[in-house]
Amino acid sequence: MANFKPDLSCQNKFIPINFAEQILPGTFEYALCYIVENKLDLSGFDAWYNNDKTGAAAYSPSVMLKIILLGYAHGFISSRRIAKACETNILFMSVSGDIQPHYTSIAGFVAKMHEQIEPLFTQVLMICDEEGLIGRNMFAIDGCKLKSNASKEWSGTFDELGRKKAKLERASKRIIERHQSQDGLSEELITQDLKQKEKLDKSADKIT
Repeated sequence: MANFKPDLSCQNKFIPINFAEQILPGTFEYALCYIVENKLDLSGFDAWYNNDKTGAAAYSPSVMLKIILLGYAHGFISSRRIAKACETNILFMSVSGDIQPHYTSIAGFVAKMHEQIEPLFTQVLMICDEEGLIGRNMFAIDGCKLKSNASKEWSGTFDELGRKKAKLERASKRIIERHQSQDGLSEELITQDLKQKEKLDKSADKIT
């Protein structure tokens, strides 16, 4: 009889974590953090944050943008799922700097700032696509899969670049609208997980 090492994936383990080391160069997460922190103009959010003398400290727009777009990249199109990931998933913890906003804060940010968010998401996606990061991660927006820049469709002319930008603008708008509609539902995470498992079971049954 074969003797295999035990599977300990269901056990908890306490280990020291350096969050910065979890964001590896060459990944979508690394590019996302760098672009948001160094290349985007976030001054459009300043008018909404006038709390330097009164009120509680707010969540940084850069952090909110990073966790929301990372959530979209992983198929999380609701504030509840993104908030849960920030509490339990090491990658989301690392991207957010271990900040764990409540799902109502995420939903409020998307609802109030959607006009500022859409063009920023488009910029991030265009840069990541140029670097070949979208295709490798199979980034899909609302059922619209975005291919990598190896396609001749995006060979680099201004007209092609304009069409690409327009496509990503539409995709950014759709995913934010879908996010807001999902936040309006009383969905439970356990229900979503069960549905996903049912789909996996059906697919496995067809193959076996």
